[in-house]
Amino acid sequence: MASKDASDAAGPSGPRAEHVAIIMDGNGRWATSRGWPRLVGHRRGAERVREIVQACPGLGIRWLTIYAFSTENWKRSTEEVIGLMTLFGRYIESEAERLSAQGVRLRFIGGRARLEPRLRELMAAIEARTAGNTLLNLTVAINYGGRDELARAAARLAGDVAAGRLALADAGEAALAARLDTADLPDPDLVIRTSGETRTSNFLPWQAAYAEYEFTPTLWPDFTRDELAAIVARFTGRERRFGGAKA
Repeated sequence: MASKDASDAAGPSGPRAEHVAIIMDGNGRWATSRGWPRLVGHRRGAERVREIVQACPGLGIRWLTIYAFSTENWKRSTEEVIGLMTLFGRYIESEAERLSAQGVRLRFIGGRARLEPRLRELMAAIEARTAGNTLLNLTVAINYGGRDELARAAARLAGDVAAGRLALADAGEAALAARLDTADLPDPDLVIRTSGETRTSNFLPWQAAYAEYEFTPTLWPDFTRDELAAIVARFTGRERRFGGAKA
């Protein structure tokens, strides 16, 4: 997992939000407040993803990571879970051509074993199809939990030490980071959560250790490219010292 120091992240007018991670919250509430089924909100939320993806390159965002389905979301009703999984599959099928044409690379993080084989096939296919794209790196967290990711990485690390592939003395932070789902991604500069909640909800706990956070009351289906642009503009005014003292 790559990381940035203060000089890497700073632009002429302040730090740049090159990697933005978003906790897309509020789809269900958006729908129920209108008397509609929760899945209607999730469908509208998927449409919002398309708009935000299109806006990112113009805002200087090179990496976008979105929280689509957590390891805790399996606790929701069977109807909602099945509907979400169906929606994910349809999104991949419908967006494959568009993402390829736009130069977007799509990949997924999270445990895949619990997902249906057909969905895993679709995920692998679009990852392969878009692997050469460089305009925007879009990462979708599905069946993702930060603690689960860390546990899986720690198990791989322990296995490598036990098998003699890695010396115990080398089993430090860098070795663990290299075994995370995000090993080839830079750490996020900015994490946004919609819907007014102020929790991180087990999203990228390792990677976002030095990220800036912004919480907005806007429900995800109402989150626009203009609001994203305003948040990114505010980010440039922040001072990021990464543990160092102010000069």
